[in-house]
Amino acid sequence: VQLVESGGGLVQAGGSLRLSCVASRSIGDDYGIGWFRQAPGKEREGVSCISVGDGSPYYADSVKGRFTISINSAKNTVYLQMDSLKVEDTALYYCVAGLRQWSSRFTHSCGDYRLGFPWGGRGTQVTVSS
Repeated sequence: VQLVESGGGLVQAGGSLRLSCVASRSIGDDYGIGWFRQAPGKEREGVSCISVGDGSPYYADSVKGRFTISINSAKNTVYLQMDSLKVEDTALYYCVAGLRQWSSRFTHSCGDYRLGFPWGGRGTQVTVSS
């Protein structure tokens, strides 16, 4: 299953962007899909995840109240609505899918679970100017 991200771009602080992650087929209910980001010189950060089965979301503290994750009814597209963007949101954003797991050997964290045997797209750049 391939994942393709889109929707990134250049926006002023306070603005909004909507990222999309399209899978080549629907994702099963045992999976989670997450948005992760990495800025130059910084560690990867888990931004938001959604459980495909029940749609329950996870948000990092840094984006709570500003970002909203959702999934379409066909379970093949995940959206990340990003509002009130800040300069510190600047990063390469990429989506990752994986089995919902609880083993610490998996490194893509979604709060109380992790994405096991993950695979992801190439990412989309988000740049927020002051």
